[in-house]
Amino acid sequence: MTDSSYYRYLGTTEEGHERFASTQATVSIWGPTLQHGAPPSALLVRALERCGVRDETRLTRVVVEILGPIPIADLEVRSWIERPGRRIELIVAELWATTADGSARAVARGTAWRMETVDTGEVVHVVDPPLEPRDSGTPGVLEGLWSVGYLKTLDWSWIAPIGCVGTGKVWARPKPELVEGEKMSALERLFAVADISNGVGAKLDPEHWTFLNTDLTVHIFRVPEGEWVGVAAETTTGPDGVGMCAGVLYDEQGAVGRIAQTLQIRARS
Repeated sequence: MTDSSYYRYLGTTEEGHERFASTQATVSIWGPTLQHGAPPSALLVRALERCGVRDETRLTRVVVEILGPIPIADLEVRSWIERPGRRIELIVAELWATTADGSARAVARGTAWRMETVDTGEVVHVVDPPLEPRDSGTPGVLEGLWSVGYLKTLDWSWIAPIGCVGTGKVWARPKPELVEGEKMSALERLFAVADISNGVGAKLDPEHWTFLNTDLTVHIFRVPEGEWVGVAAETTTGPDGVGMCAGVLYDEQGAVGRIAQTLQIRARS
């Protein structure tokens, strides 16, 4: 049976923190007990958007730090305003889990700038050209090590496949809800996909190499529209076990932001 959501709401703690059960739809390519980075990123964004929410403001830059393996387990979400302000605020959210040794700790942290919005429609300028249309891509499912858990929850339309020469390009749409019974916000949907950039830009074979990202930084200059998220990404590998992925994120109207990820690269033993 396919899970219809990445998380199920469990209620709140005495301190007012929300709790969620993680489903098998969150499983990572890197291990059956670990979560892929995308669903937790989206859950953090959900908390960041809802923390002290005000009209005429939005999140403009989000950094997600993966502090350790995120287990397929119950998560507690904590959020607060780190730096309040009328025009600019810094918001923080953390995911807490009980780890293998029985202790509770933060396993992921999100920080976001939330800014006041005004009308700048008459001076819009976008550097990145639109991604090729979704209907020009090749629908399909991922195979081998790529065909697992979270990655099986997406609809795909490939413009330039994983491992191609140059930039990997894809349109993706998450089929499950983020939280059971809730409609995703535009930014929740963006982050339910954004973390795939590392894989989309990959040039290494996951049968022989691991390339886990420890973070993602996303700058959002326009709120995306629609159900599909476009990703164009390239990965650079350094000589000492470190790499980076850089990409552009799209909706079907054009570019909406950019993403960067730090990678730890290791040969499989």
